[in-house]
Amino acid sequence: MEQQKAATRDGYGKALLELGKQNPDVVALDADLSDSTRSEYFARQFPERFFSMGIAEQDMIGAAAGLAFSGKIAYASTFAVFSERAYEFVRNIVSRNKLNVKIAGSHAGIATGEDGKSAQAIEDIAIYRALPNMIVLQPCDAVECEKMVFGNS
Repeated sequence: MEQQKAATRDGYGKALLELGKQNPDVVALDADLSDSTRSEYFARQFPERFFSMGIAEQDMIGAAAGLAFSGKIAYASTFAVFSERAYEFVRNIVSRNKLNVKIAGSHAGIATGEDGKSAQAIEDIAIYRALPNMIVLQPCDAVECEKMVFGNS
C-alpha cells in the first residue's frame, strides 16, 4: 500500500492535536504562523489552551517558560529562522532552567519553497545545539515528526 505524502508540518499539527486530546497539560503558542506551522489544528480544538502571540517570538518563549514553570507542557511554534529572534530568552530562561518548552521551528534549512530566502534557517540547529539542556531534533518527514512530538512530551 502506498503512503500519502505529507508535509512535515502536517505531521506536527496532527501530533500536537492528538497529544492535546491525551494530556490537558499540553498548551500551544504560535507567533502568528499557526496556518503555516499547523498549530491551528490544536487551536481549533483547544482555544482555551492556545495562545496566539503575534509576531513576538521573545514574548512567545517568555510566556511558554511561564506556563512551563506552572506545570504545563508548552509547544511554541514559528518558522525556525524566526525562533532565532528569541534566542536570548531560550538561552537564559528555558535552557538554563531546564524548562519543559518544546520549540517547533518549521521551514528549517534551505528547503522553504515558495516562502523565500527570508524564511530560510541555516544556523538554527547550530545555535540551539550550543545551549546546555537543549535537545535538537530534525525530522525527515511527517511520520518522523509525529513520533518526535509524542516521544518528547
